[in-house]
Amino acid sequence: MKKLLVFALALLIALPLSANGKKKIRVACVGNSVTYGAGIQDREHDSYPAQLQRMLGEEYDVRNFGHSGTTLLFKGFRPYVKTDEYKAAIDFKADLVIIHLGLNDTDPRAWPDHREEFVGDYLALIDSFRVANPKAKIWICRMTPIFHDHKRFDSGTRDWHAQIQQAIEQTSRFAGVQLIDFYDPLHQHPEMFPDALHPNPAGARILATKVYGAITGWFGGLQLPELYGNGMVLQRNRPITLRGIADAGEKVKVVFDGQKQETKAALDGTWRVSFPPHNAGGPFTLSFATKSRKAEYNDVYVGEVWICSGQSNMEFRVDQANTTEQDVNDGKRLSLLHLYNMSPEVTTDNREWTLDEIAKVNRLDLLQKGLWASATDAEAVKKFSAVAYNFGRVLADSLQVPVGLICNAVGGTTTESWVSRTVLENKYSMILRNWLNNDHTQAWARGRAQLNLKRSERPEMQRHPYQPSYMFEAGILPLQKYDVQGVIWYQGESNADKPELHEKLFTLLEKSWRRYFHNRNMPFYTVQLSSLNRTHFPKFRQSQQQLADRLPNTYMVVTSDLGNPTDVHPRSKRPVGERLAAQALRHSYNYNIEDEGPKPANAEWENNYVRINFTHADGMTLTYGFELMGPDGRYHKAQAKVEGTAIIVSADGVKNPIAVRYAWEPYTTADLTNAQGFPASTFEMKRPLHSAKPQRHDRKTDVVSGASPQKK
Repeated sequence: MKKLLVFALALLIALPLSANGKKKIRVACVGNSVTYGAGIQDREHDSYPAQLQRMLGEEYDVRNFGHSGTTLLFKGFRPYVKTDEYKAAIDFKADLVIIHLGLNDTDPRAWPDHREEFVGDYLALIDSFRVANPKAKIWICRMTPIFHDHKRFDSGTRDWHAQIQQAIEQTSRFAGVQLIDFYDPLHQHPEMFPDALHPNPAGARILATKVYGAITGWFGGLQLPELYGNGMVLQRNRPITLRGIADAGEKVKVVFDGQKQETKAALDGTWRVSFPPHNAGGPFTLSFATKSRKAEYNDVYVGEVWICSGQSNMEFRVDQANTTEQDVNDGKRLSLLHLYNMSPEVTTDNREWTLDEIAKVNRLDLLQKGLWASATDAEAVKKFSAVAYNFGRVLADSLQVPVGLICNAVGGTTTESWVSRTVLENKYSMILRNWLNNDHTQAWARGRAQLNLKRSERPEMQRHPYQPSYMFEAGILPLQKYDVQGVIWYQGESNADKPELHEKLFTLLEKSWRRYFHNRNMPFYTVQLSSLNRTHFPKFRQSQQQLADRLPNTYMVVTSDLGNPTDVHPRSKRPVGERLAAQALRHSYNYNIEDEGPKPANAEWENNYVRINFTHADGMTLTYGFELMGPDGRYHKAQAKVEGTAIIVSADGVKNPIAVRYAWEPYTTADLTNAQGFPASTFEMKRPLHSAKPQRHDRKTDVVSGASPQKK
């Protein structure tokens, strides 16, 4: 009798029952320290398996079989298959098995020597759970992130982590098991990883939610990007791709302009459909339907879509500009122009943030997800970017097609804040580390962020719009790869003290955006900083011009004639938008128009003057702005005379000039323009070092440092 009682008790433990008397579904969470809950103060309550148990309810029996520091590799320094947790997991004979291993295999004691064995070892581990319960359903997980502060991040961990992710994906295909993505949902949340490796309870909840969706197939039903709505504009002349979320396997029906597409949500809840390229037009109706929900949008248009990004001079509103009344009145006839304003809900003003604001920024909820509005709506126009609005105004009027503008500019944001984390991790990881105190981010930006975050208990773990990668995660990822024609960009004040660094960062920014939008040729139309009494501005303006000349599909408008000596926010924004539109019309829409001011092409150096030859030079005029350097190494005010498409520059007392420059003042009134009124950029040209003697008048030398080669 005693033996029978012991056997019955053991059976009850092994086969727990739910409240309704049914056998509970056994869930084994297999893994390393992340599964175990290392670093979580109350891991019994807040580890991801514990949170998963609460989500699934009493019909499930979720067990945590995590063991800290273990490797997937059987010949690793601490193989999971040799732990007591592995043996207990096998004995549990789980119905559902979730495996998250691989992080510790990034250790130099594991991956370098045994990488070729990883997939085979993983397949063997999966098979062992199938032997224990032939009916078991098994998932394996893409690893959680390892962040830049990890001590071995640059010495191998970053690269090996990426290689192991590929091996895990290969394993899922070979084994025929579903893959759960633990990486992407957490990679944008470094604040949830206090030690760069282990998620806190909030991060563990994201993991539990991912596993819950994989097990139940429930992802909240039909969900659409917040950018979708009445009045939206879709990009013309390319496949129209629409995407969203639904429950796993759920049928999604999409109807656009009478065309129908149907698909099923994947096991991870994602779905997408594509319609053939569509000519500009509208209004159309766009509808989405699943068994449980329908959504219909009216007044949907097809035309040209542009992203308008940057910092405060792009954010600067129509009602702050000096042409407010004119801009609003113009909008009354612009039914083709549609505006989507992602204005910041938390400003980076000179103040301490409240705890609620700190929490909102940490959640990446910085920007409003509003509604599409027509330019005929005066109030919407007043609150929209003045530069972006006037850019769109000219495009809509010139192209006579619907134009959609998405503005997500935020005052003070740094270039690095708009670069994707993946790109920075691989190309410039040092800028991510201790960003509030390192010298890679401008001192002003760091100081403002420290003030905003003063009430935070752990400022080093808090997010901020100036932080590297923050704006990409808060302002670009929410667009969910919405198809666009291109980008207009007005930013640089928060990086102007280090032009060389800015050149590197902006190059990375373009790379990350083009990769994200799957458009390697996506054009960027940029704005050169205006005139302002800051000593480093001339060098930065020249650097911006050189950068635009060098980078593919990148163009720049000059605004030095529109500046204010003491105000970083000049109110004259209408011409800026118009100049951007002229460049877009020429380079993106093939209009045969002039789009920029005079640009130096090459120089002829003589014994008492320099002759500079220009492009974009028809009708050049000027009264002031040039300086000439002699052998004394000093610049002297110079006289300049226009001769056709060239300018002759000389200065009293300067013989054998060795350098010439134009508009080289922080706030400049230099006025070199062409017949179309477009101003010339700040520039500097130096005589080639090999030129030992004064050159003949008919001998030309190449442009050297300070003037950029022209893109072809």
